[in-house]
Amino acid sequence: MDRLAHLQSLIGQEFTDSPSPFMRWLKPIVVSAEKGHLEFQYTIRQEWLNPIGNLHGGVTAAIIDDVLGATMFSLNEPTFYTTINNVIDYFSIGKEGEDIIAETHITKLGKQFINATCEIWNADKTRLIAKGTSNLFKTQITR
Repeated sequence: MDRLAHLQSLIGQEFTDSPSPFMRWLKPIVVSAEKGHLEFQYTIRQEWLNPIGNLHGGVTAAIIDDVLGATMFSLNEPTFYTTINNVIDYFSIGKEGEDIIAETHITKLGKQFINATCEIWNADKTRLIAKGTSNLFKTQITR
C-alpha cells in the first residue's frame, strides 16, 4: 500500500482511517501531504483546554508527536518508527474553536534515526503556537 498516495487522497478530508486511535480522536483534516512533509488542520475542542481556557500544553505535545508519526508513514517504508524524545517550545496560546495547522518536515533522515520538526500555527500562519523537535528510531516492526 502506498501510504503517501493514501494521505494525498485525503486532502481536504478528515483522516478517519488512521491506524492511530489517538489520531482518530484528534480528528485532523489533511491539508497537504508530501514525502516527509505533512500539514494537518485541527479545531481546538473544549476537552483540549487547560483550566484557564487555553490549549493544553499536553495536547499540543500529543498533536506534535502524533503528526510526526504520520510523517514517518509518508516515507512509504515498511518499518515502524518510534519516538525516542520530544523537545517542545511553546510560544503562544490557542483558544476553543480556533483552527490550528500542524506542519512537519524532516531535518535529518539517517539509516536508523530521523530528526523531524513540527510547527503548530494559527490558521493563517501568522502566529506560531508551538514548535517541537523529535528524534525517531527505526524499529524492526513492520506494518
